[in-house]
Amino acid sequence: MDALERYLRETDTPQGEVLAWLERESWLRTSHGRQVSGPTVGALLRQLVLWLRPRRVLEIGTFSGYATVWMASALPADGRIDTLERNDEMESLIREGFARAGVSDRVHLYIGDALDILPGLTDTYDLVYIDADKREYVAYYQAVFDLVRPGGCIVADNVLWDGKVYADPLPRDRQTTGILAFNDLVSGDDRVENFILPLRDGLHVIRKKDASGQNIATSSSLV
Repeated sequence: MDALERYLRETDTPQGEVLAWLERESWLRTSHGRQVSGPTVGALLRQLVLWLRPRRVLEIGTFSGYATVWMASALPADGRIDTLERNDEMESLIREGFARAGVSDRVHLYIGDALDILPGLTDTYDLVYIDADKREYVAYYQAVFDLVRPGGCIVADNVLWDGKVYADPLPRDRQTTGILAFNDLVSGDDRVENFILPLRDGLHVIRKKDASGQNIATSSSLV
């Protein structure tokens, strides 16, 4: 833990016993503990849910369920999260975490490849959180776009990829090129408004325009 993260943990509202347990177990029981989003990103996701009041949330990439619990804790009474995880070895930890957090009744866990599952989903989602295979971000975006209601949001994690997306020279590994392609696709998509928040490893925050197609930031009433 670096000095900045330590300071944030000391200053921010504590994540609570269950989330602290789930974060610790993610490191102890898996070989990829770094994939846990951490309390700062988790708290932001919780605030997004509180602000947006979504009835339906879609998460692509559950990992241990840490971010899921943050979001589920803020859902309205009739809210639900559909969360997709490819690695079936994670299921026992995920379900244990949901049970400890008391959110099992608000979360539907799908085990399998997201690109196989997404075509079968029929809900309309208010918020989508993407934190899965970086090589497939473009495919995820294309698969979920029509499932997002007008005015809804897509949030994608790790879009700065430890600075690799703006390194000189650019790395050519598939994860980096996948994220670059995703960021470029979103940036050129006139159906959305977007910005990258340089928090932790970068969050791409994307708002699907409503039926009017108006871009609030460039509306003539504001300039």
